[in-house]
Amino acid sequence: MHTEILSPVVALIAWTLVMLVWTMAVRLPALKKAGIDMSKASGGHPGILDGKIPDKAQWPAHNYIHLVEQPTLFYAVCFALALLGQGDGMNATIAWIYVGLRVLHSLVQATFNKISIRFLLFVLSTLALMALTLHAGIAILHDAPAPLVQNVASR
Repeated sequence: MHTEILSPVVALIAWTLVMLVWTMAVRLPALKKAGIDMSKASGGHPGILDGKIPDKAQWPAHNYIHLVEQPTLFYAVCFALALLGQGDGMNATIAWIYVGLRVLHSLVQATFNKISIRFLLFVLSTLALMALTLHAGIAILHDAPAPLVQNVASR
């Protein structure tokens, strides 16, 4: 198994946890300043605090949500590539590029939150994810038994 690709997986999980701590460090003081008593709060949904605490205090939380959405696909494709023996070389490099772009996206969103820059970083990271997915698909078809490949090709 080629496990080089698992390093960026662990790095992105660690970064997600950093964003969780950042969220708490910014949001808890903002809640206190806004007079929101957490011991009396119940229920809720994402965005419920929008407009109740400053936007800048919400940005890390919004980014944390983003880090538990699309990156789940990244984790899955990286594990697939590792299991397929394709988790090194170019695929590991693309995985590190994906992680770097997601970290940059986080830093932009949690600090000055310029949407045009965030969108560019999101698109670039999505292209990296698409490349990894394409490589996993090619590896599966390449290693598939001949009858399976023939059946897929004939459809």
